[in-house]
Amino acid sequence: MTVENRLIDRHGRRHSYLRLSITDRCNLRCTYCMPPQGIDWTPRTEILTADEIVRLGSIFVGMGITKIRLTGGEPLSRRDIGQIAERLGALPGLKTLAMTTNGISLAKRAGTLRAMGLNGLTISLDTLRRERFIEIAKRDQFNAVMDGIEASLAAGFAPLKINVVVMRGVNDDEILDFVSWAKNRPINVRFIEYMPFPDNKWSTGGLMPYAEIRALIERHYEMIPLMGDATAVGKDFRLAGYAGSVSFVTSMTESFCGACNRLRVTADGNIKSCLFHPAEQSLRDCMRSGGSDTDVEKLILGAVDAKQAAHPPMEELLTMKNRTMIEIGG
Repeated sequence: MTVENRLIDRHGRRHSYLRLSITDRCNLRCTYCMPPQGIDWTPRTEILTADEIVRLGSIFVGMGITKIRLTGGEPLSRRDIGQIAERLGALPGLKTLAMTTNGISLAKRAGTLRAMGLNGLTISLDTLRRERFIEIAKRDQFNAVMDGIEASLAAGFAPLKINVVVMRGVNDDEILDFVSWAKNRPINVRFIEYMPFPDNKWSTGGLMPYAEIRALIERHYEMIPLMGDATAVGKDFRLAGYAGSVSFVTSMTESFCGACNRLRVTADGNIKSCLFHPAEQSLRDCMRSGGSDTDVEKLILGAVDAKQAAHPPMEELLTMKNRTMIEIGG
């Protein structure tokens, strides 16, 4: 059954992709995501329940969403993640149910999650060196993540996406190491430009632009552009002669706002039409006060209608009042 997409903003963009955070808690402390002083965890009573998550998923799919990505925090920190994945995966009309995770507990759960309906997986990994992993994530979980990657490949997640936030002077010397590590396997390494959020020590000096990363790789590999969906976040390339691929997420230097098809819901149930705009509207409060699905739809349509044409320049993002990345959902 084809659903008419009603999620069209004032700029003609059709939204078919929902990034749904299910927790703001995480068992790592990555410096670009969480402020060094930490955050005040949202009380559990204010976090969306499994039933609320599934209800929102059903409403969004009924409005034209065909892809949902579960984010956090660390989504696998929720004990009911399996139930959530299974129920969302069964929604008629949903084509893709994906998840972004730090991978720590995937070694024992990758196969089960795939069987429950998860058909897309992204693992965050910013270094291939254990000592550096500890420096960035503030936890000694490197081996657990690597075991999770192997389990995910064995479970059939292909291509398996690996997110690498490139930070000059921190891990930019590992770009070619990542390409070499992934080239002979069904892995898509996604190099992400360092983005500014409150208290994450972002600076233009720490930003390594897409063009520089690409040029470095092209000195060693032939990269063939892949023609993907116009709404894709990454600029995708196949490595000639190899199974692996690389992508570049260029939020800072080459904005892809004009084709954006994404909406976000935070773990406490607020809809955000853009990662970098602070405007939010509580869908949770509407549901908990007895609001109907139609009432929730009206709030969603209002957020879509108010979506800006593009996010501000990166220098302005530093001065904007916004939530941290971990509070919004990666």
